Amino acid sequence: MTASQQIDQLIAGLTDWRGKTLAGVRKAILEVDGEIIEEWKWMGSPVWSRDGMIAVGNAHKDKVKLTFSHGASLPDPEKLFNAGFGGKVWRAIDLSEGDALDERALKDLVRSAIDYNQGKKKKKKVPSGA
Repeated sequence: MTASQQIDQLIAGLTDWRGKTLAGVRKAILEVDGEIIEEWKWMGSPVWSRDGMIAVGNAHKDKVKLTFSHGASLPDPEKLFNAGFGGKVWRAIDLSEGDALDERALKDLVRSAIDYNQGKKKKKKVPSGA
């Protein structure tokens, strides 16, 4: 089973608001860039990557959590991040039942995460002749 099929299965199994919320988050993320890859990690977590990890999605009992692996380094002018401020790297968006998803702001965060990943990738390249 592919990672995308496992994510489909996870969402289908969440028959309450969490399934709809996670499906909406997934759709918005995938619309940002056709080269985003879906992965299935840590025995049951959807992960979205492009030139490095962008975000991990999890459905908990009372929330859907979207954790950006380099969230502390990303601009968040719309203040979507509302969790994970205690760490130096990760930031998260916790969505509870009834919360509206600001799709445009989420897409902007995903674009910023891709830009961040691509910037890190460029720095790792060794200049020719070195």
